Amino acid sequence: MARVTVAAGSQLAADAGAAIADAGGNAIDAAVASVLTTLCTDPGIVAPGACGFVAVHPAGGEALLIDGYAEMPGRSAPAGAFGSGRPVRLAYGGGVDTVVGYGSAAVPGIYAALEEAWRRHGRLPWATLFEPAIAAVEAGFPLSEPAAEYLHHAHEAVFGWQAESWTVLHNADGTPLQAGAMVTVPHLADTLRLLADHGADALYRGDLGAAIADAVAADGGLLGRDDLAAYRAERRRPVRFRLGSWEVDTNPAPAVGGSTMAAVAMLALSAGWSGWSAADVLTLVRSQRAVLDYRRRRLSAPDEITPNIAELLDAARLGDLGRVVSSSSTSHCSTADTDGNVCAVTVSAGYGSGAMPPGTGFWLNNSLGELELHPSGYHGLAPGTRLVSNMAPTTARRPGTALAIGSAGADRITTTLSAILLNFLVLDLPLQAALHHPRLHVEVFEGTEVIAHEPGTPVQPVDGLGLRPFAPMSMYFGGAQAALTAGADGLLGVADPRRNGGVATGG
Repeated sequence: MARVTVAAGSQLAADAGAAIADAGGNAIDAAVASVLTTLCTDPGIVAPGACGFVAVHPAGGEALLIDGYAEMPGRSAPAGAFGSGRPVRLAYGGGVDTVVGYGSAAVPGIYAALEEAWRRHGRLPWATLFEPAIAAVEAGFPLSEPAAEYLHHAHEAVFGWQAESWTVLHNADGTPLQAGAMVTVPHLADTLRLLADHGADALYRGDLGAAIADAVAADGGLLGRDDLAAYRAERRRPVRFRLGSWEVDTNPAPAVGGSTMAAVAMLALSAGWSGWSAADVLTLVRSQRAVLDYRRRRLSAPDEITPNIAELLDAARLGDLGRVVSSSSTSHCSTADTDGNVCAVTVSAGYGSGAMPPGTGFWLNNSLGELELHPSGYHGLAPGTRLVSNMAPTTARRPGTALAIGSAGADRITTTLSAILLNFLVLDLPLQAALHHPRLHVEVFEGTEVIAHEPGTPVQPVDGLGLRPFAPMSMYFGGAQAALTAGADGLLGVADPRRNGGVATGG
């Protein structure tokens, strides 16, 4: 029996994966169980009705990316439903405009992706993988510190408009639950049993999907039974590039996060980045600035993403900075086993819709309400279109060693992962030091381009960029989780302290 290490967004989720390893599961089984637990026990950070991507690199096989991301619904929705939703402004992250409610929910694809990964590479029965999540939901679970912090900003705007949501996450006096408070979500365990017994079909073509679609229709939203029935997880060939002696595979189009991350890392290296001196930080800032500007300008319209990504990666491989310039809440789990399998799964429910179809305990995503990802406007895509994502679950391999890594953090995912990979794959920093290293991110904040940064790197105002300082280990800069295997010789998991992640080993 293989040993498996799990690095997840919470200790509860990491322990769920380890329990599955103890039952004889491999890295893929453990990842599925850990993610299922995360979806149900980290409210606000993610939700059961999430979307995401599964990256698998099996021992002796080819890397594979399974796309279970959100899809635009509305195939049979009446014309008046387009535009429905509840616009709100959150204080989170310095201020975010979003849309919540049933109208903000896209097709949740993560169950199709998890099931596809399990069918291809899992070892245990599908229903067994749900047991830790069901047990946690039935017993009740403590609210995590990151979830409590997010609720501080979002409890009223996101979870205050529907009685079912309000009751779960608030005290009797109307105050939001604090970290450590026990959370009980009625009906969710029964919903999980439906998925365990009937597979993902329970959501896409069964009773659960019907209950969700009926609730959405009653509130005037878009997500219908035909949207759910039409959904398929897509198997995609990863973007592949080299860093040092490692071969790295990451999320391809139509997602943009993996290619953006790869371009930042390759461009920085080609420009002479070799560490964290003041000159190296300037190199990294300029690489981030060029690539993220390209992402805003050229990687937003779905029909333009694939050719423009090819141009971006070509320029980055050649170190052509001039060519690049001229041209939501998330969670991640990484697993590795002693057989040499690695798996990386990133999931998101946006900022949360607050919509819980009665009798299900199944909060929906607000992926349509992530306005920064929809330059064509709210509900501006054709039904059936796969949404754009910054998520970048990644695997890397060299002879005898394999790595699974990914991060939460919206558009900070790409800059977080590129820096960690440079630290670990190029500088040969220990994996924990690579994850714990202070982070920086070039962004537009309140109409001004700035460098958001944690203390500990020699960041200076350059090229007209101001500084936006954060406290050390700020959850704003994501939550990366990494798992490393050297085959039978050993395993290592590292969880990001920025989001109270956890590590566990089983098997």
